[in-house]
Amino acid sequence: MTQDQLIANTVTYVKQELTHAEGGHDWWHIHRVWHTAGEIAAKEPVNSLIVSLGALLHDIADAKFHGGDETIGPAKARQFLESQGVGEDVITHVIAIIDNISFKGGHNEGKFTSPELAVVQDADRLDAIGAIGIARAFNYGGFKNRPLYDPAIPPDLQMSREQYKNSTAPTINHFYEKLLLLKDKMNTTTGRELAAERHAFMETFLEQFYKEWH
Repeated sequence: MTQDQLIANTVTYVKQELTHAEGGHDWWHIHRVWHTAGEIAAKEPVNSLIVSLGALLHDIADAKFHGGDETIGPAKARQFLESQGVGEDVITHVIAIIDNISFKGGHNEGKFTSPELAVVQDADRLDAIGAIGIARAFNYGGFKNRPLYDPAIPPDLQMSREQYKNSTAPTINHFYEKLLLLKDKMNTTTGRELAAERHAFMETFLEQFYKEWH
């Protein structure tokens, strides 16, 4: 099987698996991350196949939609890749990307690093900020029936990983607990350059939000 055919099969599989996904974690999220990862990878010394597979499969079963179970996504990705005859070295690397990509409330232990993970992680984080990031945050907040904002509930930057996973705080708090922190967590030069504009847009949005709120 050619690499192009493998990627095409992966795209088909991911689209099918995410047919009914929440709007911020659907196929279009994957599509954006995949293409942004490609843009970053073009300027980095990386294995482009691993970057593409990692980007396409990174949210195949996001734990937040599966009772917090972080084993389902890697298991599904492995099963699919094995069905395609992909070598164990590539499968292991892609699984490691899936296992280590998430922010997790700033408590990502960083047990694994690679240039490919750095690229996919930057692409995923870029999709969490800027105009798209704002839209995704409020879409997920609505999905979880969270309030937009409550001045009586301040952001909590000291949450444990479990507290972060189980938080029911207003969506505006998420900007301070994650989104505004991502600019300084980019791994690549391209990621940092792209993040700067999106970060500034979020700051402008928050300024306008509070102006209208008050």
